[in-house]
Amino acid sequence: MKARLTAIAQPLLALAFGLSLGLAVTWAAGENPWRVLKILAHGAFGSREDFGQTLFYATPLIFTGLAVAIPFRAGLFNIGAEGQLTLGALAMAAAGALWPGCPRVIAPIFAALAGCLAGAFWGWIPGYLKARRGSHEVINTIMLNFIAAGIASYVTLAFLKSPDTQNPETRLLPGQFMLSPLPFFGEAHVSLALPIALLAAFAAWGLLFKTPLGFEIRAVGQSERAATTAGIPAQRIHIIAMSIAGGLAGCVGLGEVLGNAGRFRVGFSPDFGF
Repeated sequence: MKARLTAIAQPLLALAFGLSLGLAVTWAAGENPWRVLKILAHGAFGSREDFGQTLFYATPLIFTGLAVAIPFRAGLFNIGAEGQLTLGALAMAAAGALWPGCPRVIAPIFAALAGCLAGAFWGWIPGYLKARRGSHEVINTIMLNFIAAGIASYVTLAFLKSPDTQNPETRLLPGQFMLSPLPFFGEAHVSLALPIALLAAFAAWGLLFKTPLGFEIRAVGQSERAATTAGIPAQRIHIIAMSIAGGLAGCVGLGEVLGNAGRFRVGFSPDFGF
């Protein structure tokens, strides 16, 4: 019970500390902290649409948070979620653009798998380089972010460019690829991507704490030498952890592409991955 209370109290204390620090800065700048707090609360929860938009922007942060958390448990620091989500979202848009006649029953599943696999591949690369070449994942993932941005721009403009606009974005996806919006939130863009993100968070917890693979991931993160001595293949765990992370980051396109815009837009992410 004590451990559970601690686990609940820590994030709440972190939230209170961060909010207090931010309000202190507004007070130092001459603003009324209470007024600022009320504006923040109203903007996030003032109406069904406001709350829906809050959930809409929380959805990609769940995926990218998981994309950092799982490798972190393996002793790795994934700074490449931005590149992984970029290629994942691009793959979802490409799936619809290249197969517009995909049956409605499988269309969103097909696009989602394409995005997940593209992100997983982009996570596999630094995992492989870490395991086989000893290259540091922080440097590799940072550089791969820029490579992903270049690939996305090139593919969008050279192969998938929308003829209806001068903006760097792909053609509009057929309607059968789109995820249904959640009904309670009015005109907000929150969609089925939100419950999928919550399921992904629950699945990540189950993976880490209820499976042999999760035990191996945590063992490698706590002591790679001890885990290797016990027979756990640390190099394989590094590759698996980074691949899972990339797949989760690639799922950001569920909300941004399949649940909202219906297309890939170059630069759509305000640094969700960071």
